[in-house]
Parts: sequence; C-alpha cells; structure tokens
Amino acid sequence: MSHVKRLVLIGNGMAGMRTIEHILKLSTEAYEITVFGEEPHPNYNRIMLSSVLAGGVELSDIVINDWDWYTENNIKLYTGDPVTSIDSVGKKVISASGIEVAYDILIMATGSNPFMLPLPGANKEGVIGFRNIKDCQIMMDTSKTYKKAAVIGGGLLGLEAARGLLNLGMDVNVIHIHKYLMDRQLDQSASLMLQHDLEQQGMKFLLEKHTASIVGRRRVQGLTFADGGEIEADLVIMAVGITPNVELAKRTGLKVNRGIVVNDYMETSIPGIYAVGECAEHRGIAYGLVAPLYEQGAVLAKRLAGTVTAGYAGSVTSTKLKVSGVDVFSAGYFNDKPGMRSLRFQDEIDGIYKKIVIQDNRLVGAVLFGDITDGAPLFSLIKSGESIEGREKELLLGFSTGKAGESLASKLGKMADDEIICGCNGVTKGTIAEAIGNGCSSVAEIKMCTKATGSCGGCKPQVEALLQLYAGDTIGEPVKEGICGCTSLGRDEIVESMKAMHLMSVKEVMNVLEWREPEGCSKCRPALNYYLGMLYPAEYKDEKESRFANERYHANIQKDGTYSVIPRIYGGVTSPAELKKIATVAEKYDVPLVKFTGGQRLDLFGVKKEDLPGIWEELDMPSGHGYGKALRTVKTCVGNTFCRFGTQDAIGMGIRLEKAFERINTPAKVKLAVSGCPRNCAEATVKDLGVVAIDGGWELYVGGNAGVKVRASEFLCVVKTEDEVVEWTSAYLQYYRENANWNERTANWIERVGLESIIKALENAEDRQALMGRIEETLSYSKDPWKDIINNDDLRKNFHTLSGVETVNS
Repeated sequence: MSHVKRLVLIGNGMAGMRTIEHILKLSTEAYEITVFGEEPHPNYNRIMLSSVLAGGVELSDIVINDWDWYTENNIKLYTGDPVTSIDSVGKKVISASGIEVAYDILIMATGSNPFMLPLPGANKEGVIGFRNIKDCQIMMDTSKTYKKAAVIGGGLLGLEAARGLLNLGMDVNVIHIHKYLMDRQLDQSASLMLQHDLEQQGMKFLLEKHTASIVGRRRVQGLTFADGGEIEADLVIMAVGITPNVELAKRTGLKVNRGIVVNDYMETSIPGIYAVGECAEHRGIAYGLVAPLYEQGAVLAKRLAGTVTAGYAGSVTSTKLKVSGVDVFSAGYFNDKPGMRSLRFQDEIDGIYKKIVIQDNRLVGAVLFGDITDGAPLFSLIKSGESIEGREKELLLGFSTGKAGESLASKLGKMADDEIICGCNGVTKGTIAEAIGNGCSSVAEIKMCTKATGSCGGCKPQVEALLQLYAGDTIGEPVKEGICGCTSLGRDEIVESMKAMHLMSVKEVMNVLEWREPEGCSKCRPALNYYLGMLYPAEYKDEKESRFANERYHANIQKDGTYSVIPRIYGGVTSPAELKKIATVAEKYDVPLVKFTGGQRLDLFGVKKEDLPGIWEELDMPSGHGYGKALRTVKTCVGNTFCRFGTQDAIGMGIRLEKAFERINTPAKVKLAVSGCPRNCAEATVKDLGVVAIDGGWELYVGGNAGVKVRASEFLCVVKTEDEVVEWTSAYLQYYRENANWNERTANWIERVGLESIIKALENAEDRQALMGRIEETLSYSKDPWKDIINNDDLRKNFHTLSGVETVNS
C-alpha cells in the first residue's frame, strides 16, 4: 500500500508556492500538503506591489493562486499564522496559534525582511519598509491624509516606491547615500539619464546624503542629515536592502550564515528539511530576485518528485525598473574592470543609452536605458558564455551592420529556442513557441500555460511579438485576448452569443463556445454566471458554485477563517430597538468585534460559519450585501431634516434609493451617496453614483471611486424631483449592468467608454423608461439571501460543521 508523504511548506510566498506548483505538476498524488503563511492573504506576486502602488493594478489582480486554488488542489492553508517552532526530531511544526502538523518533508521558504536602518527615531509611526501588502496599504492610506514622503534608498525598490507615492499625490524626496541612483546596477551615464527622467516626473533627489535621525513625537515629522540639513516628512520608506528571514532556522539548529545554508539540491543541514528563496544561501549567495528563486524551486520540486535533476548551480541575474515611462535594464557587470572592455552607444535626443561589457570575447554585462528590447537576447548571451567575436557592433546597436530598423519579431525569429524571454520565470523562446503551437492565441493564454509575463510583465512586448510571429503561421486567425485564458472571446462576443443562441447555463456556454478549459477558471465562471443572470432574470437559475466563497456564504471571510456580518441599515439610519437587537445577538454569539463601517453600517466580526444562520435569524434584518458584487450602501447626511445648510431631504432620498436597489446584482460592487447640499458631507462625488441636493433640485454624479485609485465622479445631469432621481439612477445602473465587463467598477467603465456615450444612452426619456423597466423586472425576482437560507433546511445544512474537521481558510 503506497504511503502519501506529508509535506509542510513554511511560507506562502512566491518561491515556496512555485515549488509546490511544480510538485503538483510532476507528482500530483505524492504529497499531503500543508502551507503556513504569515500574511493573511493567498499567494500573491510581491514584485507587482510597486504596480499596485502606482495605480496600474488592484491588489486583487496580483493574487497568483486564489483561495479556491488551494481547495481544488487539496492543500490545507493556514494564513496569518506563522510557524513559531520546528521539532526536527519529532518531525512536526507548531504555529503561533498552537496548530501542530507532522511532516515527512519540510520546506522553509520564509523569505526576507526589509533592512531597517538603526537610526534614532526609526520606531516612530510612519516609518516602514516596502515588502508586503500591509506596507503597500499603509502607504496608500497615508497618502489620503499626509503629503510629504521620504524614501531612503535610491535603488530599484526605492525608486519604484517613490514613483508609486508620486502617483498617490505625495511630494517625494529620495535620499541616497551614493552619488548615483541604482549604483549597483547602472554606470554613471545611465544613472544620470535615469535621474533626469525621474526628475521630469516630479521626483526629487538628495544624493550623497547620510540620514542621521528621524524626528517627530509619536509620528515621524522629518529627517535630519549628517551634514546638518533636514527635510519635512510625514512618511518614511526604508528601501535599503533585505535580510534573509532566518530566525526560525536558527532556533531549529539549521546551519545559517547570512541565509539558511543549502547544497545544490536545496537540502539544509538537517535531513528532511529544505530551503528555497530569499531565506536560502547557496554557495555563499542569498538571492533577492525572483528568477533565481524560481530556478531553485524547480530543482527542489524535481528532487521531491523523484525526477532526475542536475542540481542548482547558481544564477546570473538581470534587473528591470518597473517605473512607468522609464525603461532600464541591467545584467551582469556594468562597470569596466581590469581585463574587460566596454562599448557604448548614447543618443541624447531620443534618450537611449546602450553599453555592453566584454571579457575574453564573451559578453559579461549589459546596461540599456530608453530601449530595452534587446535585454532578453543580451541576457541569454551572458548566461550562455558563447563567443561574440565579430558581433560586438551588432549586439550594441541591435541590428546587423549595414541594416537598420530590424523589427522585434525579426530579432526574436533569429534567437535560439533556449534563449530566455521571461527572465522572472525563466521561460524560453522555445517554451512560448510550443505553447502557441499547442493553441495559445493570446498573451493571457501564454501566461496561463508558461507563466511568461506573469511577474513584472516587462517581457510582454517580446511575448506579443512571438505571438505575431508564430500564431499567424500556425493558427491563421487574428490574435486577441479573451475574458480569460480559457477563451479568445471577449465580453461582447460572449453576451451576443448567449442572446443569439439562447444559452442558459455556464456549462452550455463553455461547451457551445468551445472553451479550451472545459471547467473554466475563477475568472470566467463568475463572469458567465453574472452575464446569464443579467440577460435572463426570470429564467436563469443562479449557479452558486460559480460564485466566490463570500457570495456562497453571504458573509465576508476573514483572515482567521471566521466571517463578518453586515445587516442592512437603510441610509445609515438606525433605531434604539435595532441597536439593542444587534447588541443582544453580538453578546449571545460572543462576537469579538462590532465596528462602524465607512458606509454608515455596523459590522460584526469574528463570526463562526456555523453561527451565521442563527445570527441572521435573530437579527431579523436584511442582508447588507457587504460581501458581493451588488449595491453595498447608500450613505447620507442628515439633509434638511436637521442641518441648517440642508436644502433637501437627503435621508429620505437615500433610504428610497437603497430600498429600491438593494439585492441588485451588478458587475462590481456599487456604492451610492446622497448629500443634502453642495457641502457634500456624504462624499457623494467619490461614489459610483452620487446625488447632491441644490436649491430646487438634485445633481447626479457618476463614476466616482475612493478606493486605491481615487477618482472624482463626473457630472451626469440635474433633475428637479425625487422621482426623476430614481428614474435616472435606475436607467444608469441598468445600463451599467448591461454594458460593463464583469468585475469592472463604474469608474473604470466610464473611463473606458466615455461619459458622453452614457449620456447619449440615457438622455432620451423612452430609453430611460425601458432601462428602468428592465431593472425593476430583475429586482422583482430577487430575494433576501439570508432569509432564503434561514427558511430552507437544505441550504442551512451547508453551514453545519462536521465534527473532527479542522477549520482552515479556503
């Protein structure tokens, strides 16, 4: 009888989880896998945090493996619960919450910590590193209140953090101890060009500055320097390097230098315990870039899957700066040393700089600024160590002597199949070509199949060029991206096909429209479920299995596996009787935290899943839909009911809107607000739809957002009566429901389609009435989900807990 070994991974980050992904591919049934993560999140792409900060993507967009992925792969995941001790004799780990898990194989992927300079005042509020989602969130929150930021460190991470803070509207000073930025990757010429471009973007630099102290009382107020200078700062980011997180390894008795010492097979000094990633030290080097960590993970996965592997031999690294509008690439040696020679090309007009470093006719380094399209082939030559004798000029200029303007596709066509295109994930040209040959016809599909473009995204132009190069020959059809990697069809094509062929289930859509992945994925299944419900409100039966866990359980799952419950409080107006009821329920079910939300409601945190139906029943209040893609809140001020400035009944208007549209499903969450006068105390102009009272009427604003990327709403119209407010709101919400992409907030939708197109769609009264009729019909079929479950024993069984089963986040 075969024995399934128990594998425990300490660290839910990129290196460890990439190892697990490889193991699952090589030997699906070999291990019973348990993962412990210190952060309360599923596995996410840490190197994309700078893009989140810069506003290019949402935090949800950088998740690599969502909660469902762990469940689908039978992985037991404990988040927000770090392992605090390892019994290497008894072979078990113990977490901070006291969970004990036995192992046969233990992988340590504890990552690294930001190095915090031991400056006086470094422990003040507002002084942070930049390593995780929490740091990112602090920076975004701080930018809403404070305006002056200082970034200590003019390296890669510091500049990316500074660019993000600029995007958040902060005034940013970068303090660097050296004379030139990115002095560990760039020579003087490239560094000066980089500094010039970043200064043009609004970044300010204090070079050759030694920070002496961080001043302020409880919170940081500024920095002083060794030369006597000082600046004001409300937020200080230390981006001066990282240190391997090895405390647990030291306590366990593993051999540790700077990192956990491993051999070529990632084995530590204790049998059965392995280490990968930033915490590991291989041949005296602890890597901090993602590509080496993935290479280590691939070797370890093969080792654990019983596949022959040559062992890890170390990595040559390259870096790219992820700052919008500034292209920088560096690999290998970038400064001349004895025995080396370098060739340079500089175009001051177009802002292009190229440098290659040669030793013994081999390429040993390259620096590119302004045009980094040759970065991948140059990096491949550095790694291969082949002779470049006679090709130096071609490599420097990017084209053969006597020829100019060679296209990227042409260059890629000449590359060898084993040359690396995606340096972050170690994906070769040959792997991408094979994926295209096997049917991948979009960048998204290639990303899904190979991971190329899945990290920093800097290789996307090369992948697109390869797609054009190979897809045209082998597939013979236009290449475009679908709603996900399962299909090449876009949203509009899918919805039109649903209508034309009267497709009535998610499975039917996938079959008829020839989905490449027969079961779909976590992106397309919820989208199809929404589109079908939008098209056929009377006929379509909602597929619960195509919704996320929050929407299946009608509550927000928290990091510890409990849920939060938000009853609906119309317009933010409650009563003593309602408050007593909430208090009684909170006491009876031992709810650890009751908190006011930003939407003027009460949120009960820490509720056990099995208690949800009982709490809903005893509250006897409607669901606030605080978990779903639906109308969340209608925030109101007191209006003319009490306020001396109020011109209209904001409370009454808000309650009427909330009662009219509660339970409506929308492409993404929707928030409304009603202010009783232009002073706008309800913050109506940063909502999906805001209503502002004026003398004799109401102004309507649309497309606002106060989230990660703040966007002021745009003026839609002025109406005179409350009935007209409801009519325009109905028409606007239904038009949004019928035309937006699933998971697209109104702010993004309006930026995509333009306000003018929306005004044109709504300006005719008959069109508005038709839209209003359709949303009213949809609402007529909606039910309160909490009451539905309370009154249905079969549905209620889903909340029962089986004895002997551990609760894990999923």
